[in-house]
Amino acid sequence: MKIIISLLFTVLCAFQIAVSQNNPYFESYDWEESPSYAAEEGSTEDMIAVKEKTVTEFYFQKKNLVEYFLEHKVLWLNSDDAIEEYNKIYLPFSSRAELQVNKARVITPEGKLINLDQSKILTSEDEETGRTYKYYALEGITKGSFIEYMYVVKRPPSYTGDKVYIQDSYNKDKVEFDLFSPSNLLFKFKSFNDLPTVERDTLTTEKLHYKLHISKVEKLESEYQAPYNASRAFLVYKMDKNTAGNGNDMVSYSNVSQNLYSTYYPDYSKKTKNLLSGFINELELPENADEESIARKLDFFIKTNVYSQDVYSDDLKDLDQILTKKVANETGIIKLYIAVLRSLNVKHELVLTTDRKQMKFDTAFESTNFLTDFLLYFPKSKKYLSPNASGTRFGFPMPYMMDNYGLFMKEVVIGDFKSAVGKIKYIEPVKAEEIIDVMKVTIDFNTENLTENSINFDRAFSGYYAMNIQPFMHLIQGKKRDELVDSFIENITKELEIQSRKIVNDDSELFGVKPLQFIVDFTTEAFVEKAGRKYLFKLGDLIGQQVQLYQEKERVLPLEEQFHRSYFRTLTINIPEGYKITNLDDINIDNSYAKNDKELFSFKSSYQLKGSTLTVTADEHYRENIITVAMYEEYRTVINSAADFNKLVLLLEPK
Repeated sequence: MKIIISLLFTVLCAFQIAVSQNNPYFESYDWEESPSYAAEEGSTEDMIAVKEKTVTEFYFQKKNLVEYFLEHKVLWLNSDDAIEEYNKIYLPFSSRAELQVNKARVITPEGKLINLDQSKILTSEDEETGRTYKYYALEGITKGSFIEYMYVVKRPPSYTGDKVYIQDSYNKDKVEFDLFSPSNLLFKFKSFNDLPTVERDTLTTEKLHYKLHISKVEKLESEYQAPYNASRAFLVYKMDKNTAGNGNDMVSYSNVSQNLYSTYYPDYSKKTKNLLSGFINELELPENADEESIARKLDFFIKTNVYSQDVYSDDLKDLDQILTKKVANETGIIKLYIAVLRSLNVKHELVLTTDRKQMKFDTAFESTNFLTDFLLYFPKSKKYLSPNASGTRFGFPMPYMMDNYGLFMKEVVIGDFKSAVGKIKYIEPVKAEEIIDVMKVTIDFNTENLTENSINFDRAFSGYYAMNIQPFMHLIQGKKRDELVDSFIENITKELEIQSRKIVNDDSELFGVKPLQFIVDFTTEAFVEKAGRKYLFKLGDLIGQQVQLYQEKERVLPLEEQFHRSYFRTLTINIPEGYKITNLDDINIDNSYAKNDKELFSFKSSYQLKGSTLTVTADEHYRENIITVAMYEEYRTVINSAADFNKLVLLLEPK
């Protein structure tokens, strides 16, 4: 869940100071009446942006600061898929925004202009969110046509941090970004992923003008599990100083920490303290519970008893109302966690970070762009929780928030003085030792029909592998439990007859404490095929289908996993009397990658044969989330090793 942070920056009266400024830029800007756009002759691209211009202007209007946002695009469409995708153009419409300019047209390959009729500017509503959208419904587009649209929106200013993508999945011939502001409002910019820096246009004197104009931007295509948005060329900007005010930084993490502290760490009234005491009693904490047990119990209780709504409401963030009605919004939920932790003297820190697949937290450029998601950190156990992610539990927060930097806010109390200190630190990921999939399988052959096996299947999940199931076991009852167990076996084969099922550690509150375990006994003819006097035993099928990475092109982007993980598999085969396995060496696979003497990922399978008992182990470990292009081939080799094992077939022959 994304949190929009409202920060109360001290702007003094400077926003109300009259400054010398021309009319807004958009009033003198327009598209060409008789355009002569051309695409690269013979191009096989589905689409090319002939022009993309974005203009943001901060403007005083009757003592109020407003923002005018202009977007002007010309797109050449060269395929049916591109036409299908762009025959509707959605506009950034909201209840707080006003459209100032709004027009579109189609330019056919023959040069005919088809201007959009105002009746084709339509409105739709998202049934789930209730949000209203405006869009252009373009007609007359044929292969090789250009579509051109331009709009200007007046909206409340976004000056604490904004992001502009420059690179997309299609080539661009001309890209222009411009930002205008009154002469007293200074902005800062940072470019990412090899994007040139934004420059100040010193020729503009009546207002400040910042610009980035690029003649050509190469496309960036997505790849399997790549952090695509974080890898695209983009820029971030923020208002830095108001020279007509006190000259201090407008956006600083010190200010952020103080404002968050005043919101989430208030002094509590006597009534609130009494309500908190009652709420804590409902937790039924064991006597002398340690901090980790308290945090785990609190997280489970809130996420199973307090209803969270993604709605702005004063009541839903009022602590007294929340403690009484057990209904809250995202802000209210965080207030509740912190109030209980403070009441129980549990040391913690409030953390703000980003989803690393969307944008990595930047340690040098202080902007609210990098403060999108909340975590709570417990320094004693060095564990985190995601207060606003109902499907997560203590110790296993949203994984893409980890392996990233964040702003850690710590409460400081000295006598009667209370405040907060903010510090940027790394959010260490959960280690592979805590995210484990353990499989133990024993296979017997029916002596009267060797194509039939009796199988004891024992599988245990810990960490993220259990998180989607174990915390919710109290909601899964009756036949639903059998169906849950069966679903794991049916991922291997649907051709089976189950004799018994057992679930171990099915108490929802055992998540993070003990693994969730399924034990199933079944018979099947899915794994053995007869070939004359020989039998083919599909040993690899027992571990289930595995991901296989194919690579036709050279890898361009890094690959990012959600979390570290380990698999331990032990397969015990009781070889039927009178038979032997003749291709045991096929079991041996050993592929790994180490860096600085630390093994980052590996797949190793081997066997032991004692009499007629064959024991096969296949262990797999991934101790790195962020796979750089330089190590991608080694990673791919390990991933594909598991897929190779999945194809393993043992040959049983008479002795």
